[in-house]
Amino acid sequence: QVQLVESGGGLVQAGGSLRLSCVTSGRFLSNYAMGWFRQAPGKEREVVAAISRSGGNTYYSASVKGRFTISRDNAKNTVYLQMNSLKPEDTAVYYCAADLTSLARVTISESDVDYWGQGTQVTVSS
Repeated sequence: QVQLVESGGGLVQAGGSLRLSCVTSGRFLSNYAMGWFRQAPGKEREVVAAISRSGGNTYYSASVKGRFTISRDNAKNTVYLQMNSLKPEDTAVYYCAADLTSLARVTISESDVDYWGQGTQVTVSS
């Protein structure tokens, strides 16, 4: 069993930055591709960014590319999402996700996720 615990959410003004962290427990983080998803009120959950097990491959949705950076520290069992130039439309609950998969693969589909965190709220004011 893998437990994912997110932190770092909060309220920030447009143009500001936040860094989300997701700490895993129960298994080695290096066994899992990791991703960040988000769900805004009234909308479906969507992938934001994803990173392969080694960190060599990454994926970003078009809406965040160039503003967000996903990274991981397998020794600390932690994955990060650095969010810069935040916009009001980034307001959502952000979820950390883990996928037990092959070394180079990035996980961008909810159906591939094996474990979810509880979510952390990010609110961007205009």
